[in-house]
Amino acid sequence: MHVLILGAAGMIGRKLTARLVADASLGRRAIERLTLIDIATPQVPARAPFPVAAEACDVAAPGAAEQMLIGKPDVIFHLAAIVSGEAEADFDKGLRSNLDGTRRLLDAIRGEMAGHPPRVVFTSSIAVFGAPFPDAIPDSYHHTPLTSYGTQKAICELLLADYSRRGFLDGIGIRLPTICVRPGKPNKAASGFFSGIIREPLNGEEGLLPVGEGVRHWHASPRSAVGFLIHAATIDTGSLADRRNLTMPGLSVTVAEQIAALRRVAGERVAGRIRREPDPVIARIVEGWPRNFDAERAGKLGFTLLEREFDDIIRFHIDDELGGRVS
Repeated sequence: MHVLILGAAGMIGRKLTARLVADASLGRRAIERLTLIDIATPQVPARAPFPVAAEACDVAAPGAAEQMLIGKPDVIFHLAAIVSGEAEADFDKGLRSNLDGTRRLLDAIRGEMAGHPPRVVFTSSIAVFGAPFPDAIPDSYHHTPLTSYGTQKAICELLLADYSRRGFLDGIGIRLPTICVRPGKPNKAASGFFSGIIREPLNGEEGLLPVGEGVRHWHASPRSAVGFLIHAATIDTGSLADRRNLTMPGLSVTVAEQIAALRRVAGERVAGRIRREPDPVIARIVEGWPRNFDAERAGKLGFTLLEREFDDIIRFHIDDELGGRVS
């Protein structure tokens, strides 16, 4: 089996790569070859049990997608995108990266892989939904995104479903919760503070909180996100019928509940490193985001959330990124 990961240099891409290298298989099929692509060359994992190629490439560039498909991948993980805050700040860049890049990829699959339709796992977003919301948003709720990023992801969901319906590919779109706690440096995502108010204090640094503590949001850990991707790549898509996109399980918690969990896990000294610094731009973006979901359909299809409470998400981060120690 040949696996292709687009967006492989990002946090989820790196963790997915590590999981595939460790497992050496996807479902019941052995991985024979892995290709990693991003705008910057991804790092090749050490001691992989199969050949790994890493390339720097812009999927939105003319002809790039066709070049990526020369090796006829059996499974494509499409994680490549620019984040929400950046897509909102630069409309043209968002369109090019998030919409045009996906359209070029799907068209290249249609043209280059006729008779060999790959499984395409597309990472969508809960930003495809916009206020006003019911108490818990079901998969069937209408798409009314209130950001350019959400609009771009919603369009890609429709394209993925239509290309699958026509047999050009075998696609599944998974709407990831906000992934928390994201390791590494802050990015330009409007949701970045949800990780920042946990990650920075755990690192002995100040974490900035730009919104009120009553803000509620939908979260999952990086561990769960990788599990969702693996399951999406191996699930029998016949069980999806024509509804190819679905919301992943998560935890609905307020910022105050996040801080309380941090206090329980790491203590008052760490929780005291959060500084309130209101940002009306971030607050306005977050105000239109969904807060809670009914992910029953994903649960019935075997998608599993590994954490039972937000404390678990923090503990996972401490174990996976900090060697089990807090600064």
